[in-house]
Parts: sequence; C-alpha cells; structure tokens
Amino acid sequence: MIPLRQVVSGTEIGWEDPVVMRRDRSPTITVHADPRFGLPSHLLNRVRPEIEKIALPRGYALQWGGEDEDSRDARTALAGHIPAVMLIMVLIVVCLFNSIRATLVIWLAVPLAIIGVTVGLLLIRQPFGFMALLGVIALGGEQIKNSIVLVDEVYTQRETKEPYRALVDASVSRLRPVLLVAVTTVLGMIPLLQDPFFVSMSATIMFGLSFACVLTMIVVPILYSIFFRVRPDAAPSP
Repeated sequence: MIPLRQVVSGTEIGWEDPVVMRRDRSPTITVHADPRFGLPSHLLNRVRPEIEKIALPRGYALQWGGEDEDSRDARTALAGHIPAVMLIMVLIVVCLFNSIRATLVIWLAVPLAIIGVTVGLLLIRQPFGFMALLGVIALGGEQIKNSIVLVDEVYTQRETKEPYRALVDASVSRLRPVLLVAVTTVLGMIPLLQDPFFVSMSATIMFGLSFACVLTMIVVPILYSIFFRVRPDAAPSP
C-alpha cells in the first residue's frame, strides 16, 4: 500500500463532458427542432434571422443542417450533371432536324417558361426549393417536346405548301394535342397541391406548363418565322 500523498501533490473535483460530439473533427453542439405544422423550410425562414443575430464567442461558428443542408447537397449534386444532360439533349434535337436554326427555335422558348413558374410559386406562396427545381427540369423537357412536335409538323407541311401557309396550318393542327397534354397534366397535379412535400413541384409544373402552351403556340411560330425568314408573300426557301 502506498499513501496517495506520496505520488500526487493534491486533488480537486470538477465537471467534465463524458462524451464530446464532433463533426468534421470539431466539437459540435447540435440543436434539433421540428415544426408543429408546415414544412421545415418555413420554420427555418422564420427562425434564421433571429438566431443569426446571436453574437458568438471567438472560435465558435454556426452552421445550418437538417433539411436545408440536404437540399443544398442535392442541388449541388444535381447541378454537376445538368450541363452534360443539356448538351446531350441539344445534340439530339440537332440530329432530329439537322438544323441549327430549328434547334435555336426550340431551345430559346424554354427559359421563358420560368415566367409561369414564378407566377405560380408567388400565388401559392412556396419557396423555390429542391422539389420546385425538379419540377422545372420536368417542365423544360415537356416544353422541348411540345416545340419539337410543332416544328416537326411545320417541316411536314412545308413538303406540300409554301412556308407561311405551312407554319399557320401546322400551328392550328398541333393546338389540340398540346392543349390536351397540358390540361391532363394540370388536372393530375391538382391533388398534390394539398401535400406539403410536393406542393412546390406541382405548382411549378401546373403554372409553368400552362404558360408553356402559350409559348408553344405563339412564341415558337414567331421564332420560326424570324429565323427562317417566313413572310406571307415570301417564296419557298430551300
């Protein structure tokens, strides 16, 4: 037996954290909260300004996690593949029509669909989150498809008619299919407006697709007439 005073000069009692939680190798304190109603993004928008006003001591930092972090990571991962996919889609359209002008006509109408998306999200009062981004991607594909259907019909009509008449007849001929696609899609999205998770995506597709019909039947023929110099009294161009 060895007396304790022979090996230590003194003792004291103090509190110590038995478990130190770490994230990215840094000690971390995690605060968790769930909303009683609504989406976590709405709760985050309400509490973020107040929490970020808190003055932190030197050496401390604040980071937002949870759904906000997952959404940021998902958008970042998705953005890395979008350019390559869009390039493939452009090449497919070029191969379909063998024309740069026709490709420009089809693709220039796509960004204008954001007008309908913006109006829809403002009316429904939803943020532009990850689900809305997925809706925009789906909407872009739908707009390209409608434009391809119209431009292809114009090419078919031009085999037997002069360019101006072919453009007018093709627009009238494709009006019903484009409207039917939009109406059926919008009706199918209405039940999702009651779902807190899918409401932003459904609003994006509904309002964006409705506005895309106007783009297809008005803007696309105008762009086609500009790029291909179609006039009522113009002679057929090669």
